[in-house]
Amino acid sequence: MPVKAEKLVAVKGMNDILPPDSARWEWLEGQVRELMARYAYGNIRTPILEPTALFVRGLGEVTDIVEKEMYSFEDKLNGEKLTLRPEATAGVVRAVVEHNLLYEGGKRLYYMGPMFRHERPQRGRYRQFHQIGAEALGFAGAEVDAELILLAHALWQQLGLEDVQLQLNSLGQPDERRLHRAALIAYFEQHADQLDEDARRRLHLNPLRILDTKNPAMQSLVADAPKLLDFLGEASLAHFNRVREILDANDVRYQINPRLVRGMDYYNLTVFEFVTTRLGSQGTICGGGRYDYLIEQIGGKPSPAVGWALGVERVLELLKEQGAELSATDLDVYAVIPEVQALPVAMQCIQSLRRAGVRVQMHAGTGEAMGSMKSQFKRADASGAHYALIFGADELAQHEVTVKSLRDGAGNQTRYSLNQPSEWASHLQSRT
Repeated sequence: MPVKAEKLVAVKGMNDILPPDSARWEWLEGQVRELMARYAYGNIRTPILEPTALFVRGLGEVTDIVEKEMYSFEDKLNGEKLTLRPEATAGVVRAVVEHNLLYEGGKRLYYMGPMFRHERPQRGRYRQFHQIGAEALGFAGAEVDAELILLAHALWQQLGLEDVQLQLNSLGQPDERRLHRAALIAYFEQHADQLDEDARRRLHLNPLRILDTKNPAMQSLVADAPKLLDFLGEASLAHFNRVREILDANDVRYQINPRLVRGMDYYNLTVFEFVTTRLGSQGTICGGGRYDYLIEQIGGKPSPAVGWALGVERVLELLKEQGAELSATDLDVYAVIPEVQALPVAMQCIQSLRRAGVRVQMHAGTGEAMGSMKSQFKRADASGAHYALIFGADELAQHEVTVKSLRDGAGNQTRYSLNQPSEWASHLQSRT
């Protein structure tokens, strides 16, 4: 007697996305695609697996992502060190450099896809998570920083999201950060007894990361630390102020957060986050900024760039939290087929309707049994379809089909000829 196989389940923190939830994902992705087209951003798709060196060099060795969170391994065949992408910007930049995409000028790109970080799974934060991002490469002007922020802001409006606040800061340029870094080190050294283990380790490696601490015991200490904005030169301030002027002109409200540093080392000048109070500790739903030196770090010619990424799970969670009703299905018709003998004619009609753009779900039986009319109508109603298409014996004898409304409360019925389904298909695409 064969031994029963052990049941296999998904890796912890890496979730299946099943119908009807997957329809909500598709809806959100459709909203994004339509908006990106209006802003002239083209789609780019990069590999999930990249050389580990790409992220070490691009994100910075002294970052939580590189130090603690990456899924990295050595290829058994050739010994190459590889990593499942923890974010997409570095991969997009690698692709832009590898394929010389900036040869004819700047590019506006967007992406969608899964990322991987070895974190403790919690609400809105998983080990496999999904991001949608926009990157503008080859543009140095503050107006492009502002355009990307306006793009994200337009998405929140299009989705009907509420309680989303924009936080804004500038990290200046490397020479300004060096001055600020020296001041930070001196300040934290004076309060060494209040630093936790992570902060002590980062003090001389990357003190800016200390400002991003989540340790409640260090919040007051960090709040009083020297602010990078006080070290910005004339050009950096002018860039920051131009971004603010454009946002002000477009009635986009924001809060300047001098502690906002983001989690990657590649940022300079403008950085920003969109945050909410409705998702607990995972309040950041979108973040980004300018990264003018990353392209050069990855081996390309020096070129400016700016971008952002949003967390798909967090955006969908926020929509759910505020009670938004996302259509789990947008089905036009459920085909009720009482007898197996009706299948050839019914499926010919169904195929014609599908070619005309009607979304049809056909009832499927088991073997020679199609199920009772009552059970089929029960399934038709549960499907969310707007109409039932009934291929009964009486209808087929007249070479007709009955269309019954499922959503008007009255169950109105109309008969149509089976000869030319394309002529009445449009009536099934109306919404009640």
